[in-house]
Amino acid sequence: MPFDDDMREALDMFVTEARDLVQGLEEGLLELESQPSGGEAVNALFRAAHTLKGSSGLFGLQHLVSFTHVVETVLGSVREGQLDVTPGLVSALLPCTDHISAMIESVAEGRLEADAGQSADSARLLTGLEPYLADGPAMTAGAAAAEVDTAPREGAWRLELQFGPDCLRNGMDPLSFLRYLSSLGTVTDVITDTERLPEADEMDPESCYLGFTVDLTTSAPKAEIEAVFDFVREDSDIRISPAESQLDTYVKAIRAMPENDRIGDVLINSGAVTEAEMAEALRVQQERAVREGTQPVPIGEILIEQGIIQRGIVDAALTRQRRTTETRSQDTRTIRVDAARLDKLIDLVGELVIAQSSTGVVGGEHTSEAQSEVMRLVDEVRHSALSLRMVPIGTTLRRFERVVRDVCMELGKEVSLVITGGDAEMDKALVERISDPLLHLVRNSLDHGIEPSAERRKHGKAQQGTLRLNAYHDAGNIVIEVADDGRGLDRDRILAKAVERELVAPGTPLTDSEVYNLIFEPGFSTAEKVSNLSGRGVGMDVVKRNVTALRGSIEVETNRGVGTTIRIRLPLTLAIIDGFLVGVGTSSFIVPLDRVTECVELPPGPLGRDCMNLRGEVLPFIRLRQLFNIPGPPARRQNVVIVEQSGQRTGLVVDSLLGELQTVIKPLGVLFSRVKCISGSTILGNGEIALILDVAPLVSDYSDREHTRQAVAVA
Repeated sequence: MPFDDDMREALDMFVTEARDLVQGLEEGLLELESQPSGGEAVNALFRAAHTLKGSSGLFGLQHLVSFTHVVETVLGSVREGQLDVTPGLVSALLPCTDHISAMIESVAEGRLEADAGQSADSARLLTGLEPYLADGPAMTAGAAAAEVDTAPREGAWRLELQFGPDCLRNGMDPLSFLRYLSSLGTVTDVITDTERLPEADEMDPESCYLGFTVDLTTSAPKAEIEAVFDFVREDSDIRISPAESQLDTYVKAIRAMPENDRIGDVLINSGAVTEAEMAEALRVQQERAVREGTQPVPIGEILIEQGIIQRGIVDAALTRQRRTTETRSQDTRTIRVDAARLDKLIDLVGELVIAQSSTGVVGGEHTSEAQSEVMRLVDEVRHSALSLRMVPIGTTLRRFERVVRDVCMELGKEVSLVITGGDAEMDKALVERISDPLLHLVRNSLDHGIEPSAERRKHGKAQQGTLRLNAYHDAGNIVIEVADDGRGLDRDRILAKAVERELVAPGTPLTDSEVYNLIFEPGFSTAEKVSNLSGRGVGMDVVKRNVTALRGSIEVETNRGVGTTIRIRLPLTLAIIDGFLVGVGTSSFIVPLDRVTECVELPPGPLGRDCMNLRGEVLPFIRLRQLFNIPGPPARRQNVVIVEQSGQRTGLVVDSLLGELQTVIKPLGVLFSRVKCISGSTILGNGEIALILDVAPLVSDYSDREHTRQAVAVA
């Protein structure tokens, strides 16, 4: 189906929303498995499947419609209490969400019809759902022909006909109407009403005294049945209502209808009420309100009074209306914005911050009060703009529920996943890029960390292991922890493997932290067996590389037999940070402010020293002039910026302290991608460039070189 630009834009929106719906389906199924009695969870699942089906139908994506229709039917049975939630049912439905996701991604790539592979997958998955369908194979076989609209194809109607007394006199034969009804369907019953029939001597042979109650089964819509009586409607009482046997059908149809907050539209779309009947009911409602001087009677009550529909249908429509209102009130709390527009806004704010910095340089100490106010407002705009990109990390963490479930089934382990801190917010770009590293860590914990049930019982542990994902803010960073209560890291084994691979010389004294950090070396693995989950030594080095690329750091905390915690520390945003500007010779550097603990003057001492006495504490320091080979003599009075990384305090010796600065991070580009200790650059108010120090590798790299230097000196 060719799409014009408008339709293509609408299709893009559909894909975006469909991805959210599928994500909701998967999360809902996992929640339902842990809480099978969750009524609202079932309703949310059903709504997601139904919305997905309906939206797919708008774009003619019949393969999505037919497949989702079967999934929706199964969920409908769960919602109606006809089907229990079992692990088997969830296991059958979860692959269906994967398949729907794959079809949506195909649509995103422009493939609007299923290919042979997808059709085969659909057939296989639908076969797996047959045990949970009332119609079984018939339902899945007919899935391809499933229709979007939920109105009943053939309905049973009850017609209460009271013809006017002048009907015969006007040339209208009541029996002719009954005969015509037979052409629309099957007249199953006719009851003649003779209550208005007078005594014989009072009877007018040209007057009509008879009424009829007719049961009709037909596929014709109600409006077509109603049209049969157009010529006698003015002086006759014609009431057409769904048969009692059809009530459940209409109620289900209304429940499955798309969202609509107008009860009249719901009833008309369901086919239970025609537009003419609704117009007449509205007229009666208005006239009664004017005549009695009261609030209008609800339209549903009037329709019931007129015998047009039954109360059960009205109640279903009211429920549909209320749920739509509730959903829309929730939807209006958020607005979906194109990420590219947000990026553009952040770029503009970045330029504004640089321009503001320039204004401060020009004004110097004589910055006016008005300029200070502008600077304050710019700062507020910066914070507000950055907050637009902040999203809770909980959505990302909840995706691992499925990973844990699938991996545990594959490994035959029992593991409970506990997620805390899901409300902690971080930059959307960071959230997207941290998913893969977290996936590696979770799979490693499940495969290598947490022991099988038998081994856990042998060591006096609970049979079920626990994996915790926790997120929290700390000193301007977000910290994400992956913790398990498994066997912990084997220090001796890691060290032996490192010596075997010549990563460490035999007998080299290493701290526990240094030994555990060896697991992040490329290709490093202590696993005896290689599985499809892990064991090839590929993964942990990728984790560290990705975390480092995000200006983050990673720590390992482990106790043998108790468990392991991998702690990732990341900046909240990749766009603008608060920095501390320092000078070394003619060069300028930015130290991330959240890493700075204090600044002191470098006390006098020998030229070659690399530590100082800080209130009784031995503080190692790094001379940036030497580290970056900056020419020229040092300043007469030097300063030390003390930074903290993973609990370790280190000093950075600089010539001058230039103060705090809002720092717009500019990437270094491909040519400088291998430069260590520098995470980016920024443009200062005077137009010069300052490099942003990457504190974690700066400290660790300096520490490594010092270890090497001391080892050579000892040798």
